[in-house]
Amino acid sequence: MADGAAAADAIRLDGVSVVYRVPLDPGLSLKEAVVRRRTRRFVEHLALDGLDLAVARGESLGIIGANGAGKTTLLRVVARVLAPTSGRLRVTGRVAPLIDLLGAFHPELTGRENAYVAGTLLGLGGRESAARLPEIAAFADIGAFVDAPLRTYSSGMILRLAFSVATSVDADVLVIDEALGVGDAAFQRKCEARLGEFRTRGATFLLVSHDVLRLRGLCERILWLERGRPRALGPAADVVDRYLASLNP
Repeated sequence: MADGAAAADAIRLDGVSVVYRVPLDPGLSLKEAVVRRRTRRFVEHLALDGLDLAVARGESLGIIGANGAGKTTLLRVVARVLAPTSGRLRVTGRVAPLIDLLGAFHPELTGRENAYVAGTLLGLGGRESAARLPEIAAFADIGAFVDAPLRTYSSGMILRLAFSVATSVDADVLVIDEALGVGDAAFQRKCEARLGEFRTRGATFLLVSHDVLRLRGLCERILWLERGRPRALGPAADVVDRYLASLNP
């Protein structure tokens, strides 16, 4: 790729591989390891296999494939939650990962405290998190519950708060894993409108969903992963049609 084209990319992966070491005997206790001198055995799983990928600034790229194809691993690498085993990653701008929406939340902390902690993890400063909290609470529509422990929330309230926090940052790249169906129909429309605001500002989207028909309508291109490698990459409609045909041979 020419230097000018590379500069126009928001995301670029060159030969990125991720290898997980999976324990074969996860129940091995400390006593067995020390007294009986047993060592834990591992098997290696290649989740991404030398992946090359370029995503242009402002592009929406969907990622599809069967369970275990490497979709979430790819998102975690781009979000810098997971370091690649080998290869090179370049991401331009601030990333907002909507991967594990509840990962930073604690049931004993209030909504306000959880929003503050999660915002900090997303790169917001303390004052910035505090300044954005009224807007976060209003978007999540949690009212007075903002100062109640998270354990008192309904599951829908928790998801609304998590989505509101995750999209409160001024992100250049949004990495989204199955977060398109958060909440009821009314809140989903609010989510789509908010994501539309990011799109208008020229943000880049990387989206994973099993709802491939929805991705076909949202994305310009689709990457179909199979065993950590691209099975197809191209116009959304073409790749989705090929994927659906493979499920019903």
